[in-house]
Amino acid sequence: MIRCLIIDDEPLAIEVIKTHLAQLSELQLVGSFANAVAALETLKREPIDLIFLDIEMPLLSGIDFIKNTPMVPKVIFTTAYRNYAIESYELDVVDYLLKPISFSRFFKAINKFKTMAQLPIAKEEVKKEVPLNDHLYVNANKKFIKIAYHEILYVESMKDYIRIHLSDKSVVTKEALSNFEAKLPAEFLRIHRSFIVNTQKVTAFTKVDVEIGKTELPIGTSYKETVMGFLNIGQ
Repeated sequence: MIRCLIIDDEPLAIEVIKTHLAQLSELQLVGSFANAVAALETLKREPIDLIFLDIEMPLLSGIDFIKNTPMVPKVIFTTAYRNYAIESYELDVVDYLLKPISFSRFFKAINKFKTMAQLPIAKEEVKKEVPLNDHLYVNANKKFIKIAYHEILYVESMKDYIRIHLSDKSVVTKEALSNFEAKLPAEFLRIHRSFIVNTQKVTAFTKVDVEIGKTELPIGTSYKETVMGFLNIGQ
């Protein structure tokens, strides 16, 4: 069993994580707390393997909690704020989950923890990570075109339209980029107000751009820390 704690001052966020935890039989929730100080006593007397830790909390932030707690267990940050990704990476946390947390992204973080802890990944869990549908249909040129997720390189916004770039062609459809983003699985990442990339296709990146083959895509200023955290931690 992987013994877990949740430390978060948002009751709804705690309930979401509890729901995700309940779907994986080897995860045991030992307790949940509204602030890090309240969790200290449990950490002293209970063996804990993994903490789901919010960052901005009353009394003690999640970052200060890690810095000032000796022998802290492995941590997965759960936060609504993008701007802590790089700092969290420097703290050697397992992963950085941006709220609202989908089960597929949560599951990916758990598998990363298992890999770090050299724990086996059960076959039935791997099946959960694979979406029931590996494709979607988009309306283009008065017909619905089937597009497999793994074929998408990146998606580009063009005001009221988007252009979906595939390895051998591109497809244009009328839809807002934010709406299309909500349909994509966890491996897709918004890097700019005008671009979403398939992180499985990223061949290189810097602090200012992402490369997919010979194509260079800019990283927006407000997305920079989330992108750095995801590409360094989430993969």
